[in-house]
Amino acid sequence: MTRLTRRQAGAGLAATTLAATGLLSAAGPLGANRSFAMATPDPDLILVNGRFTTLDRANPMAEAVAVAHGRFVAVGTMAEVMALKGAATKVIDLQGQSVLPGLIDNHLHIIRGGLNFNMELRWDGVRSLADAMAMLRAQVAITPPPQWVRVVGGFTEHQFAEKRLPTIEEINAVAPDTPVFLLHLYDRALLNGAALRAVGYTKDTPQPPGGEITRDAAGNPTGLLLAKPNAAILYATLAKGPKLPFDYQLNSTRHFMRELNRLGVTGAIDAGGGFQNYPDDYAVIQKLADEDQLTIRLAYNLFTQKAKQEKDDFLNWTATSQYKQGTDYFRHNGAGEMLVFSAADFEDFRVERPDMPPEMEGELEGVVRILAQNRWPWRMHATYDETIARALDVFEKVNTDVPLAGLNWFFDHAETISERSIDRIAALGGGVAVQHRMAYQGEYFVERYGAAAAEATPPVARMLEKGIRTSAGTDATRVASYNPWVALSWLVTGRTVGGLRLTPQRNCLDRETALRMWTENVTWFSNEEGKKGRIAVGQLADLIVPDRDYFACPEAEIADMSSTLTVVGGKVVYAAGPFASLDNPPPPAMPDWSPVRTYGGYAAWGRKEQAGVQRRAQSLCGCANSCTVHGHDHASAWAGRVPVTDLKSFWGALGCACWAV
Repeated sequence: MTRLTRRQAGAGLAATTLAATGLLSAAGPLGANRSFAMATPDPDLILVNGRFTTLDRANPMAEAVAVAHGRFVAVGTMAEVMALKGAATKVIDLQGQSVLPGLIDNHLHIIRGGLNFNMELRWDGVRSLADAMAMLRAQVAITPPPQWVRVVGGFTEHQFAEKRLPTIEEINAVAPDTPVFLLHLYDRALLNGAALRAVGYTKDTPQPPGGEITRDAAGNPTGLLLAKPNAAILYATLAKGPKLPFDYQLNSTRHFMRELNRLGVTGAIDAGGGFQNYPDDYAVIQKLADEDQLTIRLAYNLFTQKAKQEKDDFLNWTATSQYKQGTDYFRHNGAGEMLVFSAADFEDFRVERPDMPPEMEGELEGVVRILAQNRWPWRMHATYDETIARALDVFEKVNTDVPLAGLNWFFDHAETISERSIDRIAALGGGVAVQHRMAYQGEYFVERYGAAAAEATPPVARMLEKGIRTSAGTDATRVASYNPWVALSWLVTGRTVGGLRLTPQRNCLDRETALRMWTENVTWFSNEEGKKGRIAVGQLADLIVPDRDYFACPEAEIADMSSTLTVVGGKVVYAAGPFASLDNPPPPAMPDWSPVRTYGGYAAWGRKEQAGVQRRAQSLCGCANSCTVHGHDHASAWAGRVPVTDLKSFWGALGCACWAV
């Protein structure tokens, strides 16, 4: 068992962690595998016959792992790990599949997204406008009044074969009476006539600051809302729609977490968000945490909601909340991403870069001093280097009085950050959390600033080269999709979801570096280094079995990957394909008209799964009666929405004969 012994001998941090949790005797000699095995309790779970990429440089590959009390207690060969098996240990044969550490999103609006997920028709990953509009038409048909059909971001017109958005006339044609709200990135929203009536926008509605309600020649709203560049009009309009009841929000959040688990996400840092008030809008996620129903490890930042009252929020929160309060599943992570509204440079590349007002520095300093004095780290939204440079002036000023050393503070996004700003961040001990917004907005950036300017936007490779703390995420659910594989594809290929090559090869990342950006690198940003992000003894047992080999598949397939087995804390939270028998899904999405029931999520995978089931059912149908409407797809007819109680007795206007089968 020399490999495991060598791993233990070089892992003082892992051994310390195990000792602290009672899984390893601190007095036990690390160099002796026998002592390790004797001091370790019988594993709860063993996974064998896998090809584990551990990201542990001392032990980069393994065949098997053992888990006890939610942590890895052995990582090595099959023989080494199976020697620890106890009478109650569950063993999963991975059938030779590749295994990766669980993915961690450094910037995800999961709390807000969870409250609304079941109400949203997701166009993420849909490849044609024709398909997207067919989904919209079908959803309109089953959505009862006064509910809306909402397509709330996560896509770009460039992903469609048609390279365009629907017109308002096209939306009105498929939804004359049901309100439809369609958010495209943070640049515009399209509302049909029914939605305009629902929100009450008329020719007398005043223009919002930093936005535009477009109007026809008579002054009536057309249904197009524009951010110029402030997205507040988009937020505020969406907030006028109906909300789900509390129990439905619980169900919705569970389904959003399951969708993330399906894509291999095991952890995230929640960046707060507009209209996400603390603590009221955190009641759902807190209840799920209290009831041990979280399947995503979540660190959350507190986002101020009221311009000119930001100091009051942070004075209140630092007095009533404690940094790091919570558990390994749900814990407080400091302030941001909104610190002060005067420093928010919205990232709409279709309009000119906004200049921050002169009061930015004074207001930002007041908040940062509160945070530094209370030893709260922060994250700050900053798209442009001009904003970053001015913020750094403030941070450096505060640092002279209240040293920032040891605070894991960072900028989010930083698309146009300069070398000078990178060096200043490094000198202050900060970091940069990048997201794949350019994968969705790259075409607009090139139109405004040129292809050369987009070659290192943001300069991820350069930041890593200079040694600055850097990690990756999505900024989902509105400005980009929550799919981590799209972000990994962007880091590796330099291409947008529309296929445009933005980043030359010299500025792209290799696959391992990109994976580290989504795993171990993220842990500094939640102050959890050494606790997760690798498959290593002592770390939290979070891992995924992708549906293909990340390191061997063609680059073009990376964005299409998902997980067949996702494990968080040694518990299976998602399983499909060869591991489907291990799955334990939540109750069906609520309400019964939820788009999640039909489409599932990214790329409408649920519909494809249903189609596969129907095809298999048709191929197995042995009856002699082929219906003139449905062929042998009787199950589809019986389960369809028809205005009778007994579905099988419905004859149908077109002469459906499935009832006779």
